Amino acid sequence: MPLSADERTLLERNLLQVQARIASACERAGRAPRDVRLVAVTKYVSAEIAAEIASLGQIDLGESRPQQIWEKQPILASDPRLAAQPIRWHMIGPLQRNKIRRTLPLVDLLHSGESLKLLESLDEEAAKAGLTSHVLLEVNLSGDTTKHGFRADELPALLPQLTALTHLRIDGLMTMAALEGTLDDAQRLFAQLRAVRDKLREQSAGALELPELSMGMSDDFERAILEGATLVRVGSALVEGLGA
Repeated sequence: MPLSADERTLLERNLLQVQARIASACERAGRAPRDVRLVAVTKYVSAEIAAEIASLGQIDLGESRPQQIWEKQPILASDPRLAAQPIRWHMIGPLQRNKIRRTLPLVDLLHSGESLKLLESLDEEAAKAGLTSHVLLEVNLSGDTTKHGFRADELPALLPQLTALTHLRIDGLMTMAALEGTLDDAQRLFAQLRAVRDKLREQSAGALELPELSMGMSDDFERAILEGATLVRVGSALVEGLGA
């Protein structure tokens, strides 16, 4: 169902407010806003709303289930408003190995590289497809057993296997703060991820540059920017007041 003029106005206002929050956090951190990329999380909204977000110039979109990308990608690809600015799809949720083949060609960046087994399957499938796929290592720093990801202390021993992946480019790390924690707790965790990244980059002797840190969501992304986030995943703050 097409959006009304009021809904489009509300969506644009929400986007401008999020962008202003990013710029303000960057100023406090002494960083340039261009160094932080907003990923609009569209997992709870329709393809029509996702297309409207993209039409406002916000072309980095994130989904947590591969089926959502399969459904929305062709709809947005056929939208004439987006012909000059193709969507960059981000897979931010877990990816089952039996869904890799269909998903991999559609995704610009996978944020949820949660295990060596998954990474090896991604590498194998990317090789078959003649692709170089981009992925972030998901690191579970909160200790939440319901969350996926590597433990920080296991990553150094996995460097030989990680650097042997020939069709994957490991661009950085991703983490999520604990839902029940405070903003200060979240910021400490984001600082920890930055430290893990810096140490792993040093231990790899230049084999992994790891420029990206994906951390921070609607409630805490300013704190993540203060600690070096280059990708922030924002959903509810963008679509507040809109139906799905």
